[in-house]
Amino acid sequence: METQTLERDFDLTEIINGVEVMGPSPFGKHQRISMRIVRRIILHLENNKLGEVYDAPLDVILQENVQKVQPDILFIKKENMGIFQDWIRGVPDMVCEIVSKGSHVKDTVTKRKIYERYKVPEYWIVFPEFETIEVFTIEGGTYELFSFAEGEGVVKSKVIEGLEIDVKDVFEDFSF
Repeated sequence: METQTLERDFDLTEIINGVEVMGPSPFGKHQRISMRIVRRIILHLENNKLGEVYDAPLDVILQENVQKVQPDILFIKKENMGIFQDWIRGVPDMVCEIVSKGSHVKDTVTKRKIYERYKVPEYWIVFPEFETIEVFTIEGGTYELFSFAEGEGVVKSKVIEGLEIDVKDVFEDFSF
């Protein structure tokens, strides 16, 4: 019996401050949380035609050979869709990182600084361990907390007009 190797047309390599960084693929819980957020954004966008949402892996090239990131989720307003080419070449309107134990510093410090430097209008940080979502928006060149929910409550987007997500819908029962 022959063994086949499937080639993938993507990799998980990012370029952070000019250095190539290879990350592991996310765990199942991470993927479920990501898909639950994406599903809620898609449902909102279908009714409002505001833009498009994408999930990882999709390269976002903020600066050629210096900053190439793969946020877990990203959103581009319809009027900014010109940055969507083979990859995203430019600044998305919203990015979201789902923090895992091994990515805490990378997601909450390193990537936050990068997104802030390139003035990504909205940055979501999701903490599965604490069932928390934080939404930051650029105000005067730095991120300010715009919306927050832990365990229960709703987070709101400033960039995706009218979007509200109940955190219970994101973190509800993972025991099957």
